[in-house]
Amino acid sequence: MSAEQTPAPETDGHDGPRPRRLTYAAVLVALEGLALAVGGVWMLVLGITGDPDDRQQAVTGGVTLVVLALLPLFAARGLLGRRGWSRGPAVITQVMALPVAYNLLQADSMAIPAGIALAVVAVAALVLLVNPATTQALGIRGPGRRTEEP
Repeated sequence: MSAEQTPAPETDGHDGPRPRRLTYAAVLVALEGLALAVGGVWMLVLGITGDPDDRQQAVTGGVTLVVLALLPLFAARGLLGRRGWSRGPAVITQVMALPVAYNLLQADSMAIPAGIALAVVAVAALVLLVNPATTQALGIRGPGRRTEEP
């Protein structure tokens, strides 16, 4: 087959390697999703096998956390695939994590280190997600910018 007959490989419209910032952001978002999933499964197992005050509430909370874990996990996969849509759910996840981190920091218990860790991860992920290199790698244009630059 000649070069004219050989179909071009399908690309997602992004040239070059994925920026490290984008990879780091995807890893942080995936870690948050994984933590939510593990916490949800743990809560679900304790609700079923343990002796909770309210079994139905424990099971519902566990299922809710597992379902909520899907948002950052799908967003992380989209970030790794350089999909522009994925930044929105990833940013929303970080914004939702900040009040949770604040509440954990207000506790007088072992939750304080978890609150610190969550706050650091959420802020770091937000910084990485709004970075111009990340935005450009995802193909996100700012307001008023044309589709194709001259």
